[in-house]
Order: sequence, then C-alpha cells, then structure tokens
Amino acid sequence: MRRTAVFMLLLLNMDLQVNAADKTSPAQTSRAEEKVKTEHEASGTEPPVNTASPAFLGNLLVVPMDGSHWVGMKAIAEEMGRRGHKVTVVIPEISVRMGPGKHYDTVTYPVPYDKTFIDSVMSSHKSKMERSGQPFMENMKRQFLQIKEIINFIHVTAENLLFNASVISHLEQQHFDAVLTDPMVPTGSIIARKLGLPTINLLRGIPCSLDMKAAGCPSPPSYVPRFFTRFTDKMNFKQRLVNTVVSLLEPLLCRLIYWHFDTMAHQFLGENVGVAQILSDTDIWLLRFDFTLDFPRPLMPNFVIVGGINCKVRHPLPEDLESWVSGEHGFVVFTLGTMVSDMPEERTSVFLEAFSQIPQKVIWRYTGQLPGKVPENVKIMKWVPQNDLLAHPGARAFITHAGSHGIFEGLCHGVPMVMLPLQGDQPDNAHRLASRGAGVVLDIYSISSDDLLLGLDEVINTTRYKENIQRLSILHNDRPADPLDLSVYWTEFVMRHKGAKHLKAAVADLNWFQYFCLDVVVVLVSVVLVSVVLTVKCFKLCLRRVRGKRKLD
Repeated sequence: MRRTAVFMLLLLNMDLQVNAADKTSPAQTSRAEEKVKTEHEASGTEPPVNTASPAFLGNLLVVPMDGSHWVGMKAIAEEMGRRGHKVTVVIPEISVRMGPGKHYDTVTYPVPYDKTFIDSVMSSHKSKMERSGQPFMENMKRQFLQIKEIINFIHVTAENLLFNASVISHLEQQHFDAVLTDPMVPTGSIIARKLGLPTINLLRGIPCSLDMKAAGCPSPPSYVPRFFTRFTDKMNFKQRLVNTVVSLLEPLLCRLIYWHFDTMAHQFLGENVGVAQILSDTDIWLLRFDFTLDFPRPLMPNFVIVGGINCKVRHPLPEDLESWVSGEHGFVVFTLGTMVSDMPEERTSVFLEAFSQIPQKVIWRYTGQLPGKVPENVKIMKWVPQNDLLAHPGARAFITHAGSHGIFEGLCHGVPMVMLPLQGDQPDNAHRLASRGAGVVLDIYSISSDDLLLGLDEVINTTRYKENIQRLSILHNDRPADPLDLSVYWTEFVMRHKGAKHLKAAVADLNWFQYFCLDVVVVLVSVVLVSVVLTVKCFKLCLRRVRGKRKLD
C-alpha cells in the first residue's frame, strides 16, 4: 500500500508539472479546485492539502559520454528542454555521434584529433574479425593495444575539457542547478564537484561495480552475478566460487580503469580525492536496467530504474521505408551498434548468403564494401531508425550485438533476437535474455551461413521465442511511469531541492573497518572473552575455597 501511494503521489506531481508546462489558466485551475472542494463538501470529507511545489524551470548542465551512451542522455536533455528548462550540453568539436539538438544549447571544446582518427578507433572490431584466426597470443597483444588506444582517446578528450580554463570559467558563470552525466567517464562528476553542484548519473553500470560501491549498495556474490561472468542469479558452488573471486578482484580492476582519472581529479580540483569519493557524492542514480532482463538485487533509496528510457522516443517511418518493409513475411532488422557498421568481406558474404535464403526482407545498417550483388530482399542503409523499425508490426527478428539500448528496444516491442555480442556488457546482456528463452546467442567471429539461418529460423518460426519475448515485453512495459518521465522527474527533483541528500546512505562516512562493524565485533568478542575468563577464575576460586573448607573440617 505504501509503495502504491508513493507511485500515485509521483504521478500526481508529474501531472501537475505537465499542466504547468501547458500553461493552464488561473481560471481553469480555480474552477478545478472549486469542483474538488464542492465534491468533498458533498461527501462530508476534507479536501486534500495541495503540497505540490509551483512550476520550476531550472538550468541544467549535461556532460555526456559519446557513442551509444549518448542515446539515453540526449532523450533526457531534449525532454528537459522541451519542458522549458535551460539545458546546456558540453561536447567535443569532433565526436562519434553527439551534436546539436532542437531543445538544448551546446558548448564545444577543441580536441587534438580529427574524424579520421575516430574512424580508425571505431574500426578496431573489423580488425579483430580479420585476425580471428591468428594465434592466441598475437590476438591478445593486438586487443591490448586496441584497448589502450581507446582508453587514451577517452583520457585525451577528458583532459581537453577539464583543463580548458575558458570553458570551465564559462560554465562557472552560468549558475547551473545540477549536472546530468554518465559516470562511466567521470568527467562530468569531477566538474560537478568543482562547481559545487548536485549530480544525477545515468548509466547501465560500471564494470568493476564502482557505482554500487560508491552508493554503498550491498552486492552479495552469492546471488548478484558480476560483469563478464555470464552467470544468472542462480549459481552452483563452482559459479559462486568464481563470482566471489571476481568480486574480490573488482577493487583492483577499478584501480586499473580509473587511476588516470584519479590523477586528473587531484590536479583539476586541487584536493586529494579520487573518483570513488567523487561518485559517492551522487544525489540520484538513474540505472538503465530492468528486472525483466536483469536479476533481482538490493538497491539504494537514490537508485531509480529507467531501463528502456528511449523506447517510446520514436517517429513514423518514412514513406519509402514503410512501403518497402510491408509484405507477407515481414522483415528482419540487422544492426551492430555505433561501433560496428563495417566488416571484412568474407564475414559480410556469410550474412548476405544467409539473407538470400530467407523469405523475410532484411534492413541492414552497413557502411563497408559489399562483396558482389546484394540480394533483392536486403536493403543496405548507412543509418536505420532502429527503434521505429522494431516498433513496426512487421518486425519478425532483430539481429543485434546485444548492446543495452538495442536489447531494451527489442524487449520493449516484443521482437525475438539473434544476438552477436562483441564486448563490454554485451555477452552478459545476451546470455541473460537467452536464459529467459527470448533469443539465441551466436559467435560473430566464427559464424557461418548455416548457423545464422538456423538461428533466424529458430526465433522466427519457433513460437516459444515470440511468446517469451512478448510476455517479457508486457512485464517490462507495465510500470507506473514511463522511464523517460521518471528520469525527468528526478532530474527536476534534484534541481528544485539542490540535491537529494536525504536519500543517500551514510556509508561514505565509514571506513571498511566500521562498515563491517569489525570494531564492534572486536569489542563484543573482548567482552565475551573477559567474561569467560572472569567466570572461570571465580569458579576456580570458589572451588579452592570449598576444598580448603572441607580439609579444615
């Protein structure tokens, strides 16, 4: 009952904000209030006290992360601007997919690289596919170099923002109310601390669980699977052993990932503080997950679940595309995310050969060279309206790399998936959905035409996949508030109240000794030991006296 009441109050507050944004006239408001008062007088009850705050229009700073992470951030920035807030997005002059929008302003800063360099970084997956048959050690060496190149790219971008005195000075003068950022790259969180602003984080999750540790959220390894393990929440002894070892190694992984940002934070802020402490100041965590895909686990009061945030941000298909996808057998959507729009020719041939043998049409986001003729049922596009296509009733299957945005879009619209995970959280996402019987997982580095045909046939023609994904879709969409509206509400909440300190646990003020109550354990054990020793000594003393008395007698 209490949770229902909280949700009703939340929705009521959101309705009041929308009415204010729609500029409802005072006369209309007065008539509505008079009607409510009359109804309650007739029923003999007291009218409710209106505790809603007046319409609030604030000033929001957005420091996003590039790539697919920009999708959810842009949705919030656009919606905040549409509702009348002043929104400023800070982006580099050269980026993968970030850019200006209709409802927000942009502040750009120079970076020491060009579009060609970004394209070379983005082509790392194609190179990995080309070398998939090479010796293991050679592959590992090249992968290490590629990861190092990407990390250096992220560090250079962050440094050119943090140590750009003119941009930081300009931001200080804008009197922002809050910062919305992605803590995977903690540049925005560092700037928020510098400007003394409350922070809202939007993220899927940090690989080393630094987000959970910073918020003080318990993560028992007995049923909370760690990143990269591909485990479910029901683990046998061996899996729990591996999961526990991974959880113990997470602090080391965090250190490896963020040591350079710790140095940058120290130089930029002029204080001895690291990323973990900076993230512990976060007021609201907007988590892009949902328990229809992810597994139940403990959460903190300032955690808000917004998985599928971009699901309803869609538009009608262009007329030419609408007419092309129409047909008896439906169509298949094929995208591999922001990072992969090109593949080696021999790998491309595998997909084209498989697509030529299915009755469905295929829409494929692809920008590379095509080996030979493209089948008539395949449409190649440099960019596809992925969410709009998946929402179309003709969508029969979704071939995806299992990135979080794509997974949630497929889940939202009930489209079964053939998943080809590449990196990061993608293998975990794929195996979680497959464990629920809503898709199949294939290895893109060794896939054959027969493998792909078998996978497509299974998810399209085996009814259990469609039934399972539709059941999950119904659960996913049955919520008291849309994830985007919820994200906007809590962003406005932080801006209105200058933070949300009342929702943050006191864990940040405790060291590890206090967190595990080891000092309390030591005191209690000491008291017990002293009590036992005193009891034994008293017993011995009494025993000696009794024996002495008997001798005297």
